[in-house]
Amino acid sequence: MDLTLPPKVTDRAFARLAEINDGNDAKVLRVAVEGGGCSGFQYEITLDEVAEGDLVIEGAGQKVVVDEVSLPFLSNAVIDFSDELIGARFVIDNPNATSSCGCGTSFSM
Repeated sequence: MDLTLPPKVTDRAFARLAEINDGNDAKVLRVAVEGGGCSGFQYEITLDEVAEGDLVIEGAGQKVVVDEVSLPFLSNAVIDFSDELIGARFVIDNPNATSSCGCGTSFSM
């Protein structure tokens, strides 16, 4: 798998991260891909610190990081924030995924 483009983070995702960090010790949003889930791979989205080897994406004074192992799986993906009736969450639109589960956190390639 060739890494063509790093993931993009929307303004809405950066704005929500800024709200989360407001008045707290600022954390970065870590987006990782792990084996597992109902479709083979799953996203893990956590608040964390920058680690060596991370790709750091900055916007609106906030940082989103992706580790070097997860990066090829997220090539050209879009990290966004969705606030709908079913709940509010960070979401990933991944053009590399050939299928995904109904919850949107698990995918296959």
